[in-house]
Amino acid sequence: MSVSPIQTGLFTAVGNNSTAKGVELHYLESEAADEERHRVPNNPFRDAVAAAHWKQTYEDSQYECRHVFDPTATWTAQEERDVIRKVDWRVCLWACVMFFGLQVDRGNLVQAVSDNLLDDLHLTTDDYNYGNTVFLVSFILAELPSQLVSKKVGPDRWIPTQICLWSVVACSQCALKGRDSFLATRALLGLLEGGFIPDVILWLSYFYTSRELPIRLSYFFTTLSVTSILTSLLAFALLRMRGILGWSGWRWLFLIEGLITLLIGLASFFMMPASAVQTKTWFRPQGWFTDSETVIAVNRVLRDDPSKGDMHNRQAITPRRLWNALFRDYDLWPLYVLGFVVCITQGPPEKYITLIFRSAGFSTFDTNLLTIPSSLAHIITLLLLTRLSDRVHERSLVSSLQVWWTLPCFIALRCWPGLIHDRWRTYALVTTLLSYPYCHAILVAWTSKNSNNVGARSVSAAVYNMAVQLGYITGNFIYRDDDKPLYRRGNGALVAINVLAIFLFFATKAYYMWRNQQREAIWNAMTEEERMAYTRDTRLQGSRRLDFRFAH
Repeated sequence: MSVSPIQTGLFTAVGNNSTAKGVELHYLESEAADEERHRVPNNPFRDAVAAAHWKQTYEDSQYECRHVFDPTATWTAQEERDVIRKVDWRVCLWACVMFFGLQVDRGNLVQAVSDNLLDDLHLTTDDYNYGNTVFLVSFILAELPSQLVSKKVGPDRWIPTQICLWSVVACSQCALKGRDSFLATRALLGLLEGGFIPDVILWLSYFYTSRELPIRLSYFFTTLSVTSILTSLLAFALLRMRGILGWSGWRWLFLIEGLITLLIGLASFFMMPASAVQTKTWFRPQGWFTDSETVIAVNRVLRDDPSKGDMHNRQAITPRRLWNALFRDYDLWPLYVLGFVVCITQGPPEKYITLIFRSAGFSTFDTNLLTIPSSLAHIITLLLLTRLSDRVHERSLVSSLQVWWTLPCFIALRCWPGLIHDRWRTYALVTTLLSYPYCHAILVAWTSKNSNNVGARSVSAAVYNMAVQLGYITGNFIYRDDDKPLYRRGNGALVAINVLAIFLFFATKAYYMWRNQQREAIWNAMTEEERMAYTRDTRLQGSRRLDFRFAH
């Protein structure tokens, strides 16, 4: 690899003309070699003024990777692929392992219910709904505070702490006695798990470009389905422990799976470096990257999004930044609305799949095994959907394929007169429904991309996830006890919500196209000097910048 060093004092101030001319000359001399070696010619730091501006920004923010920032660094496509491969194995893979721990402890209630947990604790279906609602409300309340703590202390410290804390509560569910203890543990789990997903996404954004992030998030969210498969197999074994020490099978399920999560939490303290330049430590003396690989790892991300260095990874979000991200970045609200509406339709069939199969006549053990095919299909369709979005460079219309898939299934559930009485047809229909192509990875990365700022991205990730949880809360009230076992009224509501979601996807695309046209017209009317002055002097951040264009 060839790296051009930044000389001391080269970027002293944005408005220093002599410095700008010197940098420009340096660029002209190295431009041919750079284009031969670098597979991505779009380098925003080619412009001398822009390079000096961002150099100063990184110094002012005390960005932890600023010492390896190099606007003239060059590398080959193979060298970059080697770095990405290392990041995938160390960062993305461990993010999936941690997400496995989350999903084990927030999703095993479904398996526990198949083992008569409701009867053992004298709970009704409505109590079950209420418990899920308590969990989600607590989850939402913890989202933003957790993200603020994570930004202050660093996700590499906060995430392992979260996992260890909630695993203790998860284990304690083996001692549930009734409705009160059930609701208390649901609330504690929600408070401790809330914020985990946006915290991990923030950590991932330190290592990946905006185009790479959706693909990695698709791997991240396939962990949902992988976990469902593994926990279904595990539940098949653990629920057969009923009677050992006088315990029900679901008590063993909560205890053992909680201990698995605790081990993941403890390991995470050693598996999460704070950034690409902080991989060397006493227990990892060689680090992950060579010096040249570190330069590649940092500069390729900055060239994709220079704003990723305008805060350091231990910098708290100020009240002003929080206010701006919550209320002044209103262009992100269409994505929050989408997250809310789309997730309403996901919750009911996912939470009631085991109860639906039990009502159709399947045994406890067969029910847990029969959920595996839909989880396998879910992995395949999620990955295909995300790859399609990356291939065609489109988010709105590709994401809408999820609701186009589920709409006819909900119509069939609403109108089919033989539902439940023909258990295998019921199984086939519900399995087809739950095999939908999951658009969540695209929406999460879309929100991150359109935030265009580390501080805004931290808040928007939490707000988006809050919208998602609100969708799940709303979904908890669609299947009601007086509507079972066919839930025709609930499925009729889900049909209407699916139609609304399709409209919102089209409306969101139209909105962002309109906003980009507005900004383009203003930008094109400015002179070159006015554009340079705007880039240098504007105090607007994130998606509110005039020179930023929304992805759609």
